[in-house]
Amino acid sequence: MLKLPRFKAAAVQAAPVFLDTPATIEKACSLIREAARNGAQIVAFPEVFVPGYPYWNWITDPVSGGAWFEKLVRASILVPGAEIDALRRVAREAEIYVVIGVNERSPVSLGAVYNTLVFIGPDGKLLGKHRKLVPTWAEKLTWTNGDGSSLRVYDTAIGPLGGLACGENTNTLARFSLLAQGELVHVASYISLPVAPPDYDMAEAIKLRAIAHSFEGKLFTIVSCSTVSEEIIEAMESLVPDARAKLERKSSAFTGIIGPDGRTVGSPLIDDEGIVYAEIDLARCIQPKQMHDIIGHYNRFDIFDLRVNRRAHSPLGSGDAAARANEPDISAETDWDRMDLPLERPEAASAFAGRGAGKPGRAQ
Repeated sequence: MLKLPRFKAAAVQAAPVFLDTPATIEKACSLIREAARNGAQIVAFPEVFVPGYPYWNWITDPVSGGAWFEKLVRASILVPGAEIDALRRVAREAEIYVVIGVNERSPVSLGAVYNTLVFIGPDGKLLGKHRKLVPTWAEKLTWTNGDGSSLRVYDTAIGPLGGLACGENTNTLARFSLLAQGELVHVASYISLPVAPPDYDMAEAIKLRAIAHSFEGKLFTIVSCSTVSEEIIEAMESLVPDARAKLERKSSAFTGIIGPDGRTVGSPLIDDEGIVYAEIDLARCIQPKQMHDIIGHYNRFDIFDLRVNRRAHSPLGSGDAAARANEPDISAETDWDRMDLPLERPEAASAFAGRGAGKPGRAQ
Protein backbone atom coordinates (compact mmCIF):
# COMPACT_ATOMS: atom_id res chain seq x y z
CA MET A 1 0.00 0.00 0.00
CA LEU A 2 1.27 3.44 -0.94
CA LYS A 3 2.18 5.50 2.13
CA LEU A 4 2.83 9.18 1.65
CA PRO A 5 4.72 11.43 4.09
CA ARG A 6 3.15 13.91 6.45
CA PHE A 7 5.47 16.50 7.97
CA LYS A 8 5.81 20.07 9.18
CA ALA A 9 7.51 22.57 6.88
CA ALA A 10 9.08 25.90 7.83
CA ALA A 11 9.64 28.91 5.58
CA VAL A 12 11.90 31.75 6.73
CA GLN A 13 11.14 35.39 5.98
CA ALA A 14 14.17 37.40 7.07
CA ALA A 15 16.98 39.68 5.96
CA PRO A 16 20.61 38.57 5.92
CA VAL A 17 23.35 40.41 7.76
CA PHE A 18 24.06 42.37 4.61
CA LEU A 19 27.23 41.24 2.81
CA ASP A 20 28.57 39.82 6.08
CA THR A 21 28.91 36.14 5.27
CA PRO A 22 30.02 34.75 8.66
CA ALA A 23 27.26 36.64 10.50
CA THR A 24 24.65 35.57 7.94
CA ILE A 25 25.71 31.93 8.25
CA GLU A 26 25.41 32.27 12.03
CA LYS A 27 21.91 33.75 11.63
CA ALA A 28 20.91 30.94 9.27
CA CYS A 29 22.16 28.30 11.71
CA SER A 30 20.12 29.88 14.50
CA LEU A 31 16.99 29.86 12.33
CA ILE A 32 17.59 26.23 11.35
CA ARG A 33 17.76 25.25 15.01
CA GLU A 34 14.61 27.25 15.78
CA ALA A 35 12.66 25.58 12.97
CA ALA A 36 13.78 22.13 14.14
CA ARG A 37 12.85 22.88 17.75
CA ASN A 38 9.35 23.71 16.52
CA GLY A 39 9.02 20.33 14.83
CA ALA A 40 9.83 21.20 11.21
CA GLN A 41 11.45 18.54 9.03
CA ILE A 42 12.38 21.00 6.30
CA VAL A 43 13.26 24.68 6.44
CA ALA A 44 13.46 26.92 3.37
CA PHE A 45 15.42 30.18 3.17
CA PRO A 46 15.15 33.14 0.77
CA GLU A 47 16.95 33.67 -2.50
CA VAL A 48 20.68 34.52 -2.09
CA PHE A 49 20.24 34.77 1.67
CA VAL A 50 24.00 34.34 1.95
CA PRO A 51 25.09 37.11 2.06
CA GLY A 52 22.45 39.30 0.37
CA TYR A 53 20.86 40.67 -2.78
CA PRO A 54 22.43 43.25 -5.17
CA TYR A 55 19.88 46.02 -4.68
CA TRP A 56 22.34 48.53 -6.17
CA ASN A 57 21.60 47.12 -9.63
CA TRP A 58 18.10 48.59 -9.41
CA ILE A 59 18.82 52.04 -7.99
CA THR A 60 22.03 53.22 -9.66
CA ASP A 61 24.01 52.90 -12.89
CA PRO A 62 26.34 49.96 -13.69
CA VAL A 63 29.53 51.99 -13.22
CA SER A 64 28.54 53.29 -9.77
CA GLY A 65 27.43 49.80 -8.78
CA GLY A 66 30.74 48.23 -9.80
CA ALA A 67 32.35 48.68 -6.38
CA TRP A 68 29.39 46.92 -4.76
CA PHE A 69 29.70 44.06 -7.23
CA GLU A 70 33.27 43.60 -6.00
CA LYS A 71 32.03 43.57 -2.38
CA LEU A 72 29.54 40.85 -3.29
CA VAL A 73 32.17 38.77 -5.09
CA ARG A 74 34.44 38.93 -2.05
CA ALA A 75 31.56 37.87 0.23
CA SER A 76 30.32 35.06 -2.04
CA ILE A 77 31.03 31.43 -1.19
CA LEU A 78 32.07 28.19 -2.84
CA VAL A 79 29.68 25.24 -2.99
CA PRO A 80 30.88 23.00 -1.43
CA GLY A 81 32.97 25.03 0.96
CA ALA A 82 33.52 25.96 4.60
CA GLU A 83 30.29 27.96 4.91
CA ILE A 84 28.21 25.16 3.43
CA ASP A 85 29.92 22.71 5.83
CA ALA A 86 28.77 24.88 8.75
CA LEU A 87 25.18 24.65 7.52
CA ARG A 88 25.56 20.91 6.97
CA ARG A 89 26.72 20.40 10.54
CA VAL A 90 23.68 22.21 11.92
CA ALA A 91 21.30 20.38 9.58
CA ARG A 92 22.75 17.11 10.81
CA GLU A 93 22.52 18.13 14.47
CA ALA A 94 18.91 19.26 14.02
CA GLU A 95 18.00 16.35 11.68
CA ILE A 96 16.29 18.67 9.22
CA TYR A 97 16.31 19.29 5.46
CA VAL A 98 17.64 22.74 4.56
CA VAL A 99 17.16 24.62 1.28
CA ILE A 100 19.00 27.93 1.20
CA GLY A 101 19.89 30.54 -1.41
CA VAL A 102 23.51 31.67 -1.70
CA ASN A 103 25.73 33.78 -3.90
CA GLU A 104 28.05 31.09 -5.27
CA ARG A 105 31.50 32.13 -6.43
CA SER A 106 32.90 30.34 -9.44
CA PRO A 107 35.92 28.14 -8.64
CA VAL A 108 37.62 29.25 -11.88
CA SER A 109 36.52 32.85 -12.51
CA LEU A 110 36.72 35.95 -10.31
CA GLY A 111 33.93 37.59 -12.31
CA ALA A 112 31.33 34.81 -12.26
CA VAL A 113 28.79 34.64 -9.45
CA TYR A 114 25.79 32.31 -9.49
CA ASN A 115 22.41 32.69 -7.82
CA THR A 116 22.32 29.22 -6.28
CA LEU A 117 19.88 27.15 -4.24
CA VAL A 118 21.61 24.60 -2.01
CA PHE A 119 19.86 21.40 -0.85
CA ILE A 120 21.07 19.72 2.36
CA GLY A 121 19.76 16.50 3.91
CA PRO A 122 19.02 15.78 7.59
CA ASP A 123 22.16 13.63 7.70
CA GLY A 124 24.23 16.66 6.68
CA LYS A 125 24.73 15.43 3.14
CA LEU A 126 24.93 18.01 0.37
CA LEU A 127 22.20 16.70 -1.91
CA GLY A 128 22.87 19.16 -4.71
CA LYS A 129 22.55 22.71 -5.94
CA HIS A 130 20.52 24.62 -8.51
CA ARG A 131 21.90 27.67 -10.28
CA LYS A 132 19.28 30.16 -11.44
CA LEU A 133 18.95 29.70 -15.19
CA VAL A 134 18.38 33.32 -16.17
CA PRO A 135 18.99 36.33 -13.90
CA THR A 136 16.00 38.67 -14.02
CA TRP A 137 16.26 42.11 -15.60
CA ALA A 138 18.84 44.21 -13.66
CA GLU A 139 20.24 41.04 -12.05
CA LYS A 140 22.11 40.36 -15.28
CA LEU A 141 24.67 42.91 -14.07
CA THR A 142 25.60 40.50 -11.28
CA TRP A 143 24.86 36.84 -11.95
CA THR A 144 25.97 34.32 -14.54
CA ASN A 145 23.44 31.98 -16.18
CA GLY A 146 23.03 28.50 -14.73
CA ASP A 147 22.55 25.41 -16.90
CA GLY A 148 20.26 22.41 -17.24
CA SER A 149 22.47 20.11 -15.17
CA SER A 150 20.91 21.55 -12.00
CA LEU A 151 17.26 21.06 -12.95
CA ARG A 152 16.96 18.19 -10.49
CA VAL A 153 14.41 16.66 -8.16
CA TYR A 154 15.76 14.87 -5.10
CA ASP A 155 14.18 11.72 -3.69
CA THR A 156 13.90 12.33 0.03
CA ALA A 157 12.12 10.92 3.05
CA ILE A 158 9.64 13.83 2.85
CA GLY A 159 8.94 13.29 -0.86
CA PRO A 160 10.41 14.33 -4.22
CA LEU A 161 11.98 17.75 -3.57
CA GLY A 162 12.89 20.47 -6.05
CA GLY A 163 13.19 24.22 -6.21
CA LEU A 164 13.61 27.35 -8.31
CA ALA A 165 14.76 30.88 -7.54
CA CYS A 166 12.46 33.89 -7.79
CA GLY A 167 11.56 34.86 -11.36
CA GLU A 168 12.32 31.44 -12.82
CA ASN A 169 9.17 30.27 -11.03
CA THR A 170 7.53 32.10 -13.96
CA ASN A 171 9.43 29.89 -16.45
CA THR A 172 6.83 27.33 -17.49
CA LEU A 173 9.29 24.87 -19.04
CA ALA A 174 11.67 25.00 -16.06
CA ARG A 175 8.74 24.25 -13.76
CA PHE A 176 7.50 21.45 -16.01
CA SER A 177 10.96 19.86 -16.09
CA LEU A 178 10.74 19.46 -12.29
CA LEU A 179 7.16 18.22 -12.38
CA ALA A 180 8.16 15.63 -15.00
CA GLN A 181 10.68 14.21 -12.50
CA GLY A 182 7.88 13.64 -10.00
CA GLU A 183 8.26 16.76 -7.84
CA LEU A 184 5.73 16.96 -4.99
CA VAL A 185 7.51 19.44 -2.68
CA HIS A 186 8.68 22.64 -4.37
CA VAL A 187 10.76 25.38 -2.76
CA ALA A 188 10.35 28.82 -4.32
CA SER A 189 12.94 31.28 -2.98
CA TYR A 190 12.46 35.04 -3.41
CA ILE A 191 13.77 38.44 -2.40
CA SER A 192 11.72 41.46 -1.42
CA LEU A 193 11.80 43.87 -4.34
CA PRO A 194 10.25 47.21 -3.38
CA VAL A 195 11.78 48.93 -6.43
CA ALA A 196 9.47 47.13 -8.86
CA PRO A 197 7.22 49.26 -11.14
CA PRO A 198 4.70 51.40 -9.21
CA ASP A 199 1.66 49.30 -10.09
CA TYR A 200 3.41 45.99 -9.34
CA ASP A 201 2.50 44.29 -6.06
CA MET A 202 5.52 42.08 -5.38
CA ALA A 203 3.92 40.13 -2.51
CA GLU A 204 0.85 39.35 -4.60
CA ALA A 205 3.02 38.36 -7.59
CA ILE A 206 5.02 35.93 -5.45
CA LYS A 207 1.84 34.36 -4.10
CA LEU A 208 0.31 34.13 -7.59
CA ARG A 209 3.29 32.25 -9.00
CA ALA A 210 3.26 29.78 -6.10
CA ILE A 211 -0.46 29.19 -6.56
CA ALA A 212 0.05 28.58 -10.28
CA HIS A 213 2.76 25.96 -9.74
CA SER A 214 0.91 24.20 -6.94
CA PHE A 215 -2.39 24.14 -8.80
CA GLU A 216 -0.92 23.06 -12.14
CA GLY A 217 1.35 20.40 -10.65
CA LYS A 218 -0.95 19.36 -7.76
CA LEU A 219 1.83 19.71 -5.21
CA PHE A 220 2.97 21.78 -2.23
CA THR A 221 5.03 24.93 -2.69
CA ILE A 222 7.10 26.33 0.18
CA VAL A 223 7.71 30.03 -0.48
CA SER A 224 10.52 31.82 1.37
CA CYS A 225 11.20 35.52 0.83
CA SER A 226 13.74 37.93 2.26
CA THR A 227 13.01 41.31 3.83
CA VAL A 228 14.70 44.68 3.43
CA SER A 229 16.37 45.58 6.70
CA GLU A 230 17.30 49.02 8.00
CA GLU A 231 20.92 47.93 7.51
CA ILE A 232 20.33 47.35 3.78
CA ILE A 233 18.57 50.69 3.40
CA GLU A 234 21.39 52.57 5.11
CA ALA A 235 23.99 50.81 2.97
CA MET A 236 22.16 51.79 -0.22
CA GLU A 237 21.65 55.37 1.04
CA SER A 238 25.43 55.71 1.02
CA LEU A 239 25.21 55.08 -2.72
CA VAL A 240 21.92 56.78 -3.67
CA PRO A 241 20.41 59.51 -1.46
CA ASP A 242 16.78 58.56 -2.20
CA ALA A 243 17.33 54.82 -1.62
CA ARG A 244 15.08 54.81 1.46
CA ALA A 245 12.04 55.96 -0.50
CA LYS A 246 12.64 53.19 -3.03
CA LEU A 247 13.28 50.39 -0.53
CA GLU A 248 10.66 51.04 2.15
CA ARG A 249 7.66 50.23 -0.03
CA LYS A 250 5.26 47.78 1.59
CA SER A 251 3.67 44.57 0.25
CA SER A 252 7.02 43.54 -1.19
CA ALA A 253 7.57 40.20 0.56
CA PHE A 254 5.35 37.10 0.81
CA THR A 255 6.28 33.92 2.62
CA GLY A 256 3.87 31.02 2.94
CA ILE A 257 2.98 27.47 1.96
CA ILE A 258 0.56 26.63 -0.84
CA GLY A 259 -1.33 23.34 -1.16
CA PRO A 260 -2.19 21.30 -4.27
CA ASP A 261 -5.55 23.06 -4.54
CA GLY A 262 -3.84 26.45 -4.84
CA ARG A 263 -4.84 27.63 -1.36
CA THR A 264 -2.53 28.68 1.46
CA VAL A 265 -1.81 26.22 4.26
CA GLY A 266 -1.34 27.97 7.59
CA SER A 267 -0.86 31.72 7.95
CA PRO A 268 1.50 33.51 5.54
CA LEU A 269 3.69 36.52 6.31
CA ILE A 270 3.67 39.83 4.45
CA ASP A 271 6.79 42.01 4.87
CA ASP A 272 7.54 41.14 8.53
CA GLU A 273 10.37 38.85 9.64
CA GLY A 274 9.47 35.47 11.06
CA ILE A 275 9.03 31.78 10.27
CA VAL A 276 5.89 30.33 8.70
CA TYR A 277 4.96 26.77 9.69
CA ALA A 278 2.45 24.43 8.07
CA GLU A 279 1.58 20.75 8.04
CA ILE A 280 2.09 19.07 4.68
CA ASP A 281 0.27 15.84 3.81
CA LEU A 282 1.34 14.55 0.40
CA ALA A 283 -1.77 12.34 0.27
CA ARG A 284 -3.62 15.55 -0.57
CA CYS A 285 -1.90 15.50 -3.97
CA ILE A 286 -3.73 12.35 -5.14
CA GLN A 287 -7.31 13.42 -5.76
CA PRO A 288 -6.48 16.69 -7.57
CA LYS A 289 -4.37 14.68 -10.04
CA GLN A 290 -7.45 12.67 -10.99
CA MET A 291 -8.74 15.86 -12.60
CA HIS A 292 -5.56 17.40 -14.04
CA ASP A 293 -2.34 15.41 -14.14
CA ILE A 294 -0.14 17.28 -16.59
CA ILE A 295 2.69 14.75 -16.26
CA GLY A 296 0.27 11.86 -16.78
CA HIS A 297 -3.18 11.42 -18.25
CA TYR A 298 -3.87 15.14 -18.76
CA ASN A 299 -1.22 15.61 -21.44
CA ARG A 300 -0.50 14.56 -25.01
CA PHE A 301 3.08 13.41 -25.20
CA ASP A 302 2.52 12.38 -28.81
CA ILE A 303 2.04 16.09 -29.53
CA PHE A 304 4.35 17.79 -27.01
CA ASP A 305 8.00 16.81 -26.50
CA LEU A 306 10.13 18.70 -23.98
CA ARG A 307 13.86 17.99 -24.17
CA VAL A 308 16.28 19.32 -21.55
CA ASN A 309 20.01 19.72 -22.12
CA ARG A 310 21.42 18.32 -18.87
CA ARG A 311 25.09 18.93 -19.70
CA ALA A 312 27.03 21.21 -17.38
CA HIS A 313 28.64 24.26 -19.01
CA SER A 314 32.37 24.64 -18.60
CA PRO A 315 35.15 26.95 -19.86
CA LEU A 316 36.98 23.80 -21.06
CA GLY A 317 35.05 22.15 -23.84
CA SER A 318 31.63 20.65 -23.11
CA GLY A 319 30.14 17.66 -21.41
CA ASP A 320 30.32 16.12 -17.98
CA ALA A 321 34.04 15.27 -18.04
CA ALA A 322 35.07 18.87 -18.64
CA ALA A 323 32.63 20.12 -16.02
CA ARG A 324 34.04 17.74 -13.43
CA ALA A 325 37.53 19.06 -14.12
CA ASN A 326 36.48 22.57 -13.06
CA GLU A 327 33.78 22.00 -10.46
CA PRO A 328 34.13 20.51 -6.96
CA ASP A 329 32.49 17.14 -6.38
CA ILE A 330 29.40 17.94 -4.32
CA SER A 331 28.82 14.26 -3.64
CA ALA A 332 32.05 14.00 -1.64
CA GLU A 333 31.46 12.85 1.93
CA THR A 334 32.54 15.05 4.82
CA ASP A 335 35.00 13.55 7.28
CA TRP A 336 32.52 13.64 10.16
CA ASP A 337 35.06 12.11 12.54
CA ARG A 338 37.00 15.39 12.47
CA MET A 339 33.95 17.38 13.51
CA ASP A 340 32.81 18.02 17.04
CA LEU A 341 29.57 16.09 16.52
CA PRO A 342 28.08 12.75 17.56
CA LEU A 343 29.21 10.05 15.14
CA GLU A 344 25.81 8.44 14.68
CA ARG A 345 23.93 9.57 11.61
CA PRO A 346 20.12 9.78 11.56
CA GLU A 347 18.43 7.27 9.32
CA ALA A 348 16.52 8.79 6.39
CA ALA A 349 14.46 5.91 5.11
CA SER A 350 12.41 6.95 2.09
CA ALA A 351 8.65 6.75 2.24
CA PHE A 352 8.58 5.91 -1.46
CA ALA A 353 9.24 2.35 -2.59
CA GLY A 354 12.41 2.15 -4.63
CA ARG A 355 13.49 5.71 -3.83
CA GLY A 356 16.64 6.75 -1.97
CA ALA A 357 16.83 9.40 0.71
CA GLY A 358 18.90 11.87 -1.24
CA LYS A 359 19.49 10.79 -4.82
CA PRO A 360 18.55 12.96 -7.78
CA GLY A 361 15.29 11.94 -9.41
CA ARG A 362 15.44 10.31 -12.81
CA ALA A 363 14.47 12.50 -15.75
CA GLN A 364 11.28 11.36 -17.43
